[in-house]
Amino acid sequence: MMLAVNPYFNKNLFSFFLLFFQRLGELLIGKIGFADLASDEVQILVLALVAIASALVGTFLVLKKMTMLANSLSHTILLGIVIAYLLLIPFTPQSEPVPHSISIQVLLIASLVTGLLTTLLTQMLTDFLKLQEDASTGLVFTTLFALGIVLVTVFTRNTHLGTEAIMGNVDALHVHDLKLILGIALFDFAVIALFFKQFKVTTFDASFASSQGVSSSLFNYLLMVLTSATVIGAFRAVGVLLVLAFLVGPVLTARLFTHRLKKLLVIAAAIGVGASLLSVALARHLLTVYHLPLSTSGLVATVIGSIYFLCLGFFSLSNLCRRKKFRSQKH
Repeated sequence: MMLAVNPYFNKNLFSFFLLFFQRLGELLIGKIGFADLASDEVQILVLALVAIASALVGTFLVLKKMTMLANSLSHTILLGIVIAYLLLIPFTPQSEPVPHSISIQVLLIASLVTGLLTTLLTQMLTDFLKLQEDASTGLVFTTLFALGIVLVTVFTRNTHLGTEAIMGNVDALHVHDLKLILGIALFDFAVIALFFKQFKVTTFDASFASSQGVSSSLFNYLLMVLTSATVIGAFRAVGVLLVLAFLVGPVLTARLFTHRLKKLLVIAAAIGVGASLLSVALARHLLTVYHLPLSTSGLVATVIGSIYFLCLGFFSLSNLCRRKKFRSQKH
């Protein structure tokens, strides 16, 4: 049985975009189905949904100055994943003594439990031991992440868990991965849309929220649940570490353009989606033209960072020119 040839094979950057938008149109009108999607297209769609989910959550993380806690969460989730993996071993059939994959439902539960544990421990150190929030966050995430690394090293050295947990594996994505991240993106959107006013008021004025009976702590924990779900949704694509680029980079870039919350959410999502499309196209271009098989997940993080610094440089230069013009007019 012959395997279908990837239509993007040997395509450069320009021809990649032409073919992608052509096939996207065919997908929208029903000429091709989801089962007919090429590997490159699956990668783009999964990464785009990761970007959208991350923008929804990451916007509030950045505005609430909780990115360090998100960084902690993305690291400590590794511990939950490894523990879930080890707990599955006794229930594995004798014909397969070592499980090489984990049910995504188990991963999701493990990540949520670990995320809540990270948040609770951080809050306890801050409230009861009177540590500064950044100190308690650093202590919790380094301890739990180090324990996760030790367990990966000792118990999973013969599997691919360690590599995929850190870097992800975009090339291994399948159409069924779209269902998971689509579900998580819709879940994030539904929760934020339902409690948008509460998230908004607890983000910008916690004291006013408290006077109105809205618990900032409750919505902080809810935000951590959304963050945990988003991180595990990005697990197969970009791992539990590079997802930080999706959570923070597009939001910081979008803040250069607007300070309105709804616009910020839309622009951040658009930047993430654009970076995802460009990175997959760039990965194919570099492989075709220069025979460089680079990590697509690494390229996405690099592109997101590059977009931010380019925009920052543009706005800084623009502000500098405006100040010089103002001074010249004043004199």
